[in-house]
Amino acid sequence: MDHTLVIVESPTKAKTIRRFLPPNYQVLASMGHVRDLPKGAAEIPASLKKEKWSKLGVNTQENFEPIYVIPKDKKKIVKEIKDALKGATELLLATDEDREGESISWHLMNILKPKIPTKRMVFHEITKTAIKKALDQTREIDMELVQAQETRRILDRLVGYELSPLLWKKVARFKGAKILSAGRVQSVSVRLLVNKEKERRSFKKSSYWDLKAILSQDNISFETKLFSFDNQKIASGSDFDEKTGNLKKGNKSLILNENSAKTLLDSFLKENWRVANIEKKPSIRKPVAPFTTSTLQQEANRKLRLSTRETMRCAQGLYERGFITYMRTDSVHLSEQAIRASRECVKKKYGKEYLSFEPRQFNSKSRNAQEAHEAIRPAGEEFKIPSETELNGRDLSLYELIWKRTVASQMAEAKLTMINVEISVGNAIFKSSGKIIDFPGFFRAYVEGSDDPSLALEQQEVILPNLIKGSNLEVISKEAIPHETKPPARYSEAALVKVLEKEGIGRPSTYSSIIGTIVDRGYAQLSSNTLAPTFTAFAVTALLEEHFPELVDTTFTAKMESSLDEISSGNLEWLPYLETFYKGKNGLKSKVEKREDDIDGKAYRQVDFEDLPCVVKIGSNGPWLEGVKIDESGKEIQAKGNLPMDIIPGDLDKKKVDQILSGPSDLGLDPKTGEKVFLRFGPWGPYVQLGNNEENKGKPRTASLPKELKTDDLTLEQALKLLSLPKLLGVHPDGGVIEADRGPFGPYIKWIKNENDSENRSLKKEDDVFKIDLNRALEILAMPKLGRGGQEIIKDFGKTKELDDKIQILNGRYGLYVKCGKINVSLPKDTDLEKFTIDDALILLDEKMKDKKVPAFKKNIVNKKKTSKNKKSKK
Repeated sequence: MDHTLVIVESPTKAKTIRRFLPPNYQVLASMGHVRDLPKGAAEIPASLKKEKWSKLGVNTQENFEPIYVIPKDKKKIVKEIKDALKGATELLLATDEDREGESISWHLMNILKPKIPTKRMVFHEITKTAIKKALDQTREIDMELVQAQETRRILDRLVGYELSPLLWKKVARFKGAKILSAGRVQSVSVRLLVNKEKERRSFKKSSYWDLKAILSQDNISFETKLFSFDNQKIASGSDFDEKTGNLKKGNKSLILNENSAKTLLDSFLKENWRVANIEKKPSIRKPVAPFTTSTLQQEANRKLRLSTRETMRCAQGLYERGFITYMRTDSVHLSEQAIRASRECVKKKYGKEYLSFEPRQFNSKSRNAQEAHEAIRPAGEEFKIPSETELNGRDLSLYELIWKRTVASQMAEAKLTMINVEISVGNAIFKSSGKIIDFPGFFRAYVEGSDDPSLALEQQEVILPNLIKGSNLEVISKEAIPHETKPPARYSEAALVKVLEKEGIGRPSTYSSIIGTIVDRGYAQLSSNTLAPTFTAFAVTALLEEHFPELVDTTFTAKMESSLDEISSGNLEWLPYLETFYKGKNGLKSKVEKREDDIDGKAYRQVDFEDLPCVVKIGSNGPWLEGVKIDESGKEIQAKGNLPMDIIPGDLDKKKVDQILSGPSDLGLDPKTGEKVFLRFGPWGPYVQLGNNEENKGKPRTASLPKELKTDDLTLEQALKLLSLPKLLGVHPDGGVIEADRGPFGPYIKWIKNENDSENRSLKKEDDVFKIDLNRALEILAMPKLGRGGQEIIKDFGKTKELDDKIQILNGRYGLYVKCGKINVSLPKDTDLEKFTIDDALILLDEKMKDKKVPAFKKNIVNKKKTSKNKKSKK
């Protein structure tokens, strides 16, 4: 039957768009890119393997022609698309509207080589109106966009594949996911993290005091702080340089210490507190622009604590299901349709008085603009109210964030009155600030950094009594308060994204994958929602700064990004640009060749800190310390010690170094066994150990320290408490025993059913692992079991003799599915769970694994099980 074939990237997008197309339209998903540069030697065509350049995947001798291959896991998809194309009369390439989407369509054209009319179909939201318009306004593939994307891909490959092997040779070649790599944007981002950590290390802490009082008039109390004494300003936190911890250059503020602060406080006992001056100023706050990719990532990280990767994954799902417009954009522009929808929402929910005087548009401040032509907003001619959608969890939270920000952009300005009061006390001046919200305007819908606009309104107002100049005030309390300056804050994901965008480095659409790579490769770890660089990041950055400074320079990288944008707009030729960058006189290839032999790997396998009596060595198994310690006779001897993986370079001080290098600390004797209890340091952090490592006694009992327990505060009693786990709670009514213990994911209980089967449950926040009893453990075990992602476990078949992973049925966001390790298979809606057996699960898993990279022995096991099932059926 004749039909029009439409190709999109994902099954979710295909399912949504299908609702708005005529019945003779067939929609298939390419599952992202259908071909790419080879990822390893196995994917390089045999005819090209002898070529020196083949390992790059790019023919650097012939106009940088890339080697494109279809990965194994995409061959079946390509075949399905080719088969569907045979009966089609028209082909529509409906991939995303940005550079990457344009590139996917171009690759599909090259693979399919269609002989039927082929058009490019683009849309920035998946609604009936948008799809109809896209069908009427198809176009050709934009080759300038394609060339810009392909140049970017080739450029990234050349940088990564030339520098990464150098890092393996000169620094360390780690195993698994943490294998070192370099990248055009990745290496600059790592350097930003390292420089911030260096600032923290060089920071010198200062202390200062100030005075605070609670005053009252007309039964309304308010706070006031000391501003000046004898016409000299009192030092506050803003007067100190965050890089040094000292007063900023030229600042002549008076620093109070404990004695001077308390003396000053006592001198005010007999003084009158009088209103010296009152100043009121009207102020207006304007709403912020609708979301771009970058601002959405930043705000979702601040408000929802979502990583950039989680935000983009969630936004992709919302777009593909028709809830929001395209999520990769630098534009803050809103279409007329979006403005009408926003203003209608304002009128219905808040009233006409909350509408802006006229429709409001915004201008993009980004240095490089993405091709998508509208901000991220709710999709459609009418915005769905968040509470009226079928969304839940993160999806609902992110959609609500986008809805509020878009609607707020068309609301009236907030009107405030700012009040500044000066209070004289002898020769001192105290200051108080008040704020009155005269008209909340857009605050009713959206306040940056706040989850609850109503609560934020209350918190933003600072009410002062009706003060009159010259009137005396009642003192409720007054105190001297100590302060310490704090080192510069580490970058959160939101802060790093903001800096990268401001500097014009990389594309906002790639920030999530870049940050993910930085963490995955072991260059940074997430600590309290901040990105903390590792010692490996210090070593690699030092090498690149010394020998390839331009590749980690923000200005140079921003210029590269601008050049790529010029290629996309047709203002710069891509081939001469690549020739100069790679093969020019100072090109990347010649630099690597010249400097490889000059680089002393040993110098970059260690990190030196001037203020520490040790060096940090970098090896394939992680970092360790080398330095000196004082032995029992008082002599200095060379010592080594494992560096706990959670120690961050900025937090490594002399005290920690001494603890690690000095070896086990003797905490005392265990009264039950008479053995010594030690505090030791290992690669996974500090832990306690009962007894010595003696060959005839076997492995001694150990227990790791909880994060909240500091080594300085550790007592013998606490150590023995930790070593008491696992704790036997009793016998389960259905057989087996129950234990309480601590693990990497926190405290839990374990029901040991038999030698081969057990069941773990995490304890609730209110439970104490040391005090929990059998009855409470049975209560927890009776609750519905949840999987790692919070999904309810409906059925648990346990492990088979041959498979290492459990086979379970879980209830996920999109319905029931079978899970075995990392393999998931959706269950049909009409599945009868009462009759569903482990053999049924194994058949589904077998079908799923046929096209997956699963070890052959696992496939054979499932096939054996399936054969067994078939034999039983025949009987």
